[in-house]
Amino acid sequence: MSLPIRAFTPAEVKAALTKLNTRKAPGYDLISGEILKRLPRKTVVLLTVVFNLMLTLSYFLVLWKYAEIIMITKPGKPPHEPTSYRPISLLPITSKLFERLLLQRLNEEHDPSILLPSHQFGFRERHSTIHQVHRLVNEIAMSLEEKKYCNAVFLDISQAFDRIWHPGLLFKLKHTLTSNYYLLLKTYLADRNFAVRHNNTLSDHHPIEAGVPQGSVLGPLLFLIFTADIPKAGNTTTASFADDVAVLSVNEDPVSATRHLQTHLNSLAEWYTRCQMKVNQAQSVQVNLRPARIYARP
Repeated sequence: MSLPIRAFTPAEVKAALTKLNTRKAPGYDLISGEILKRLPRKTVVLLTVVFNLMLTLSYFLVLWKYAEIIMITKPGKPPHEPTSYRPISLLPITSKLFERLLLQRLNEEHDPSILLPSHQFGFRERHSTIHQVHRLVNEIAMSLEEKKYCNAVFLDISQAFDRIWHPGLLFKLKHTLTSNYYLLLKTYLADRNFAVRHNNTLSDHHPIEAGVPQGSVLGPLLFLIFTADIPKAGNTTTASFADDVAVLSVNEDPVSATRHLQTHLNSLAEWYTRCQMKVNQAQSVQVNLRPARIYARP
């Protein structure tokens, strides 16, 4: 049992409406951000009632779970090959508005610093790639300054956001969030469909059975929660930014540094297999850094 999610107020909905990006393309319903910004106060109140009913019933509207996929051609790629296109998912902007408000409530009741591991810098406030790079560079510089060996591995995951295993994600959500958020997010993930649009042609609808919704507001947070229990080790340093993971092993003995790194990689391999994720070996890199030799002058 847990307390109900605090209801939204018309003022909160209006404030969220003013922050909408009017340059974002609308979903299948063609309701753009500019239209939502111009809603009269009575309509904003009715929209607030709908949002609060969704919180009370722990139910996410089915009409907001339909994605329309637009294919964008990659520069310099042959147009007759499927791999030459980048899929862009368009969701109803009204659903993104509700997700933004729900994310605000979730952050108020669940501290991200407790919910997520400290080594994860992706999609978090006051965290950036620059901060993570400085953290890694400082670790490497300190090891070389202390004449120690530093072995590092930089991992890349194939289609990480599209491979999220829904039963595994729901299991982790149930043990991480309160019951009201869990039940609402359970309906948020269920019964999602997509169709691909090319020019004026629309494909048949197909169910989405894995992954977090592309283009959504809650998708990045769901991915971070799913990967929050990634294995760590006391004798290695882990650095994550979204789906990219770096592991550093520092030791005075190069054999010990390699052994500690391999042990950590073995636990990571088991975790990725259990979570049904695949490491992209072609994009992953292993680097051995050793201190420079100092030669005495004759």
